[in-house]
Amino acid sequence: MAGDGIRCTLMRGGTSKGAYFLASDLPADEAERDDLLLRIMGTPDPRQIDGLGGAHPLTSKVAVVSPSADPDADVDYLFLQLGVDEAFVTDRQNCGNILAGIGPFAVERGLVLATGHRTSVRIRMVNTGSIATATFATPGGLVDYDGELAIDGVPGTAGAISLDFEGTAGSSTGSLFPTGAAADDVDGTAVTCVDNGMPTVLIRASDVGLEGDEDPAALEADAALKERLERIRFAAAELMGLGDVSEATVPKMVLVSAPRHGGAIATRSFLPHRVHTSIGVLGALTVAAGVLADGSVGRDLAAIPAEGDPFVVEHPTGHFDVDVTLEGSGSDAAVTRSAALRTARKIFEGTVFPRPRL
Repeated sequence: MAGDGIRCTLMRGGTSKGAYFLASDLPADEAERDDLLLRIMGTPDPRQIDGLGGAHPLTSKVAVVSPSADPDADVDYLFLQLGVDEAFVTDRQNCGNILAGIGPFAVERGLVLATGHRTSVRIRMVNTGSIATATFATPGGLVDYDGELAIDGVPGTAGAISLDFEGTAGSSTGSLFPTGAAADDVDGTAVTCVDNGMPTVLIRASDVGLEGDEDPAALEADAALKERLERIRFAAAELMGLGDVSEATVPKMVLVSAPRHGGAIATRSFLPHRVHTSIGVLGALTVAAGVLADGSVGRDLAAIPAEGDPFVVEHPTGHFDVDVTLEGSGSDAAVTRSAALRTARKIFEGTVFPRPRL
């Protein structure tokens, strides 16, 4: 701490943006920590005018990082999703986009030493206990954020950060298909409940009267659609063993439709009430795993790629390529590989001063 301020790094990770902190710089008491973070982000306020938040769930995120006590990991990463106009902090999900900045942050803050031209950091995702390895450029022992990788939803290019995931299947629910089936009927609608790092409910867009290529703003304005999806979300969450999710942002709801731009599947993802302008890392890995399984919702709509080719998930601002491999069929399928490329950028590092208590 510095006076009334806290050392903070603001980073873009993938298609999200968040405030990154060392755990040692925040209160150990969770209630005190959450109160502080809400005041830092400017929540509750739809504009978050008095804090770091960017008036959207994708930019109201926090990463808490510390050295890991797990001998199989270098650092621990706790992800916290903060509300925008509602004062809540939840740790019931991971965020693979914010994850993209964890390795660079760990090197920048001296938790991990750079190991040559490229450095790999093993990260334990505290929310679920699974491990991801981030590999990125560190010439001269310094993180190099520049590069030629473009990701849809982010202008320009940046340095590639390879994310290889372990143990993502069933990370929050205990099983890739937590209901025990590749497809279920929920509230009269065919769904696939799947968890390859992000508890998700897949629904055919046509089954809720949509084409699947609608603009996110139009979907957010459809009150009847949002009410229907919320009924399905609550019922599906019970089937998935997630319990009461009225104060949670999982499971995510994803509408799927036939691809239109050469990809494998088209998506519209709900967060769960705002609509993602792209799709999250773990969301894309989960959609791919769900759609690849025989008998799942979306399998009949998908253009399944040839072996060795990426699974291309189309979203409102472009596409997201992932590498997901399953062995077995239907609800007995097992994930043998989950990987993705992302980028990140340090925006600023300094001292943030929380808003006074209201």
